[in-house]
Amino acid sequence: MLIVLSPAKSLDFESPAVTDTHTLPEFMPQAGKLIERLRELSPAQIAGLMKISDPLAALNHGRYAAWSPKFTRENAKQAVLAFNGDVYAGLDAATLPPPALDYAQAHIRILSGLYGVLRPLDLMQPYRLEMGTKLATAAGKDLYAYWGERVSASLNAVLAERRAEALVNLASEEYFKSVRPKLLAAPVITPVFEDWKGGKYKIISFYAKRARGLMARYAAQNNIIQASDLHAFDSEGYRFDPGISSEHTWVFRRRLEG
Repeated sequence: MLIVLSPAKSLDFESPAVTDTHTLPEFMPQAGKLIERLRELSPAQIAGLMKISDPLAALNHGRYAAWSPKFTRENAKQAVLAFNGDVYAGLDAATLPPPALDYAQAHIRILSGLYGVLRPLDLMQPYRLEMGTKLATAAGKDLYAYWGERVSASLNAVLAERRAEALVNLASEEYFKSVRPKLLAAPVITPVFEDWKGGKYKIISFYAKRARGLMARYAAQNNIIQASDLHAFDSEGYRFDPGISSEHTWVFRRRLEG
C-alpha cells in the first residue's frame, strides 16, 4: 500500500526537527527550473498569479530569491515536519516514534507543486506554489503540464518496489489531478470522511483534512501494509461504513454528540 497526501500552505521552519535523518527530493533539477521561472516574477505578479496578499507575495518573492540548490539542515527541513496545516496536525509526525517515521518514509508520498513528489523525510526549503497554479513554462500553461507523467512514474516505481496492491488517495482533488490513475500499476482507493451536521452527514473541510492526517498516522502507528486493514481506522470517532462505500471509495463517518 502507498499513501499520497497534499502539502500544506502553512509552514513551520522554527521548531527544531525531531530527527536528523533526511533525504533529498527526487526532482531537484525540475524544482530548480521552476524556481528560475518564479524568479522572473515581481511581487505584484506573484500576488496576481497566486491570488494572495501583497505581504504574502513579498514573502514568497524573497523565498524564491533565497532558494539554493544546496540543501542543508540550516536552510531546509524534512517535509513532513515542515508542513503545518490541518492534515499535518492530524498526522502529528513530530510525535511519531522512529519505526513509524520509517514506515512513513517508505509508504507515504507528498505531492508538491514545486517538488513534484516528496518523501516525508526529504529536505525542502520554504516555498508556496500550489499545484493548481497557472504558471506557464515551456511545457505548457500550468503545473499539471509541467509535471506531466513524472508524478505518476515516480509513484509507480514505489508501487512496484513495495509490491503494493493499492494507492490510497488522501490528497485533495487539486493535487491528485497531477496523478494519472490510468498509468498506475495499482488501483486507487479514496477514503471520504463525513461528519453529522444539520441533520445529515456531510464533508466538512477542516475535519476531513484532519482525518486524512489521522489516517496516515494510524497507518504508520500500526504498520498497515494491506489497504483493507484501514477499514479498522477509528481515530477520533470515525468508523468505516461498508453500506455506502464502494470498491474504490471508502466512506468513514462520525457523529459527535453535543
